[in-house]
Amino acid sequence: MTRTLALNARSLLFAGCALLLMSSSVSPLDRDGIDALYQAVDDAVSRYQLGLDEIRNGELGSGHARIRDAVADLGMATDACSRKPGCETEWFMAAYHDLLTLRSAMLTETDEDPVGGEPEHVLEPEPLVEYDEDPAGPRVDVGLASVWFDGTGLSKTIEHNSLVRGALNDWLTWKRPTLVDTYENYMHMRHLMWPYYEEAGIPEALLFGILAKESGGRVHSVSRAGAAGPLQFMFYTGLRFGLTTEDGFDQRFDPAASARASVGYLRARFAEHDGDLALALAAYNGGETRVLRLAREASVASFWNPEIFGRLPRETQEYVPYVLAAALLFERPEDYGVEFPAVNTAPGQIDLQAPITLSELGVCLGQGDSRSGWFRALRNLNPRHEHDVPLPAGSTVRLPAPVVSAYAEHCVAGPRLDLAKALYDAREQRRILLAVRTYTVRSGDTLSTIAAEQGCPSMRAIADANGIPGPRYLIRPGQQLELHGCRI
Repeated sequence: MTRTLALNARSLLFAGCALLLMSSSVSPLDRDGIDALYQAVDDAVSRYQLGLDEIRNGELGSGHARIRDAVADLGMATDACSRKPGCETEWFMAAYHDLLTLRSAMLTETDEDPVGGEPEHVLEPEPLVEYDEDPAGPRVDVGLASVWFDGTGLSKTIEHNSLVRGALNDWLTWKRPTLVDTYENYMHMRHLMWPYYEEAGIPEALLFGILAKESGGRVHSVSRAGAAGPLQFMFYTGLRFGLTTEDGFDQRFDPAASARASVGYLRARFAEHDGDLALALAAYNGGETRVLRLAREASVASFWNPEIFGRLPRETQEYVPYVLAAALLFERPEDYGVEFPAVNTAPGQIDLQAPITLSELGVCLGQGDSRSGWFRALRNLNPRHEHDVPLPAGSTVRLPAPVVSAYAEHCVAGPRLDLAKALYDAREQRRILLAVRTYTVRSGDTLSTIAAEQGCPSMRAIADANGIPGPRYLIRPGQQLELHGCRI
């Protein structure tokens, strides 16, 4: 049902685009080219859906390949649209959001990777900008730069008001596990992300604060709004700051590339707001156009000014204090009784001697000195690789230096490797066992309510599996239905 509604919405949007083009000055030849781009988008979405279906059915190789090709084609079509007068880039943004929504649904039902639950912001779209310089740009030279350069950090620039103190309370109580997990995740990626902030003169504490609030340091996080990666870029905003699709890989998931883009984005916001840190963060979360307009209209351009604060979304009102509070805790943990775990940040790598998945490595490497094992670090340091797809022999895998020796000891041969492979193989057996179950129809049930309550792919999927004809899809109390691929 959801898929049908989505397709109907696409049809309506196509019709709207066609009417707009017919009434514009776009030539017939250009109209044909734009229509072809729109069709390419719809084809990419369909192929992406097919790839997800293949993965659900255990066809991992072909499924991932189909998804990579679909994303790459969508990226090329988006780039072509941005350079073609009369082509509506919003259509491509909506399509890419559809793909992320589909991926999020699959991750939820296959337990691959947690999907970011907190970030909901949608950075407002602006035209693509062609940069002649590095998107990360030179060192910050506005506003707070002189404070940052003198070594005192952020603590003297952050207003310790009730909102920040309330956020500190949350980080130090029920959000403390997230804070500590973020720290550990970040330290393993520090060599990839921090150099861009350091070169630009932006405090490391700010990078940590954004990371803690956005994703908890989980590289593959995707919000329900479609923001993706460790620093949660929307697709279109990421494009503006150099995060493209490369060989089918969305660079928003790359910790180094996303940090570089984040520096570029923050520099632009600092320039707009005369170095005001809180307003720059508000723009990061609540939309740069909205915040800039509010700042220009207010008597005093300050995030804390009720003329601005009171007109921002609740999420943005909470977002800025949370980021600032996490930054304070990173910069001065001893002032708040925080003890972050000791983490060896030295990077390492191995060349695989035999095919293996990142999931299997996460088992055979053991736990060592890590609080929670090495799977998250493996995922974060190797964002281009799916965790459940075997990597061929000779592949280079990045991992923390302290665990390099464990690979030769436990992951080339021996009982721990055997255990890892046996547990990995059990996933397929579990998938088969959980793929089909029986549901007894109750009074008042419809296929639609059953699909929603049981987490099934669609009403039509239940009907097809049980030979229930449309269009009425009648069922009766006591009837036994086979449910395929339902999550509950």
